[in-house]
Amino acid sequence: MENRGDEVQSRSAASEWVRGGGRLEWIDVARGIGIIAVVAGHVWTRGPLRDAVYSFHMPLFFLLSGFLSRPQPPARFAIRQLVSQMRPYAAFLILLIIADSIIEPSKGNSPIFDQWPQDLLPVLLGGSWLRGPFTIFWFVPCLMASRIIFNALSARWPDPLDHRWALAIVPAFIGAYIVGDVTRASVLGSLTVPMALVLLWVGAAWQRVPWRRWMWLPLTALSLAGLSAVLPTLNMKAADYGLPLLSIASAVASTLLLFRLSVRIAPVAGWLAAIGRASLVIMYLHVAVIHYLSPYFSKPWLLIHALLLPIALYYFLRANGWGRRIFL
Repeated sequence: MENRGDEVQSRSAASEWVRGGGRLEWIDVARGIGIIAVVAGHVWTRGPLRDAVYSFHMPLFFLLSGFLSRPQPPARFAIRQLVSQMRPYAAFLILLIIADSIIEPSKGNSPIFDQWPQDLLPVLLGGSWLRGPFTIFWFVPCLMASRIIFNALSARWPDPLDHRWALAIVPAFIGAYIVGDVTRASVLGSLTVPMALVLLWVGAAWQRVPWRRWMWLPLTALSLAGLSAVLPTLNMKAADYGLPLLSIASAVASTLLLFRLSVRIAPVAGWLAAIGRASLVIMYLHVAVIHYLSPYFSKPWLLIHALLLPIALYYFLRANGWGRRIFL
């Protein structure tokens, strides 16, 4: 879910990775596959399908963001990220708080936040303090903070294959497992930032690695180990990264294979690209749709509604100047 401005700056580099990159429709296709997996993982909350999508779905977005990244002036980049990401974050959060305060009382229930002004603190803390229809709100501030840190490092070390990156990535990788064991408290998704930083670096480094046919075998083996739940699955929000090194390696492998698939099917997968372009709105709203509609629909219908309703809102917002400025 990269900003369009950042994506434009990254197209020339990404085009070197796949011939005839053009508008790089495959990026939106990859986002589309990723967001469908995210929604499916929140519809089917247990079982083989849930385990399969949880083995890679959130790392995909961090890897893609790293793949598209280019070093930019740190201060300007940080300010732009704070403005462009936290504005829609706040707008969607307020929208859902208002919706919850209307929907739940109409069903005879109390809204999740019903003790004001005391509830203002957990709303501001976000991350692990948000549950129910708000549970996914950890992701965007986590991605934003990770990108700001990663860009500041990239400004100093533009080449992600520079050996000096080990000074940041090795401690971040080890620290990701340590903090996940110590606490589950996560202010604005910050608990996941160390591993997100690692995944951003992997994505940026992979952009510089030419594809070789021999890569299919190890990547496929690692991917299948995660998809089949032979390796423990991931829960990035809670900083649970499964079996150290191997589970996250499986997520990387699955994502890189999905990138290759996205490149291949992009010419005939316009519908997936359309879903990908709406991925930010889907990310914010799909859990709420599932939360409120789950008593009334079967799981396949929940999946359809959790995709189509946010997509419809995305195109409505995009067609209105105020909607684009506030929510997109």
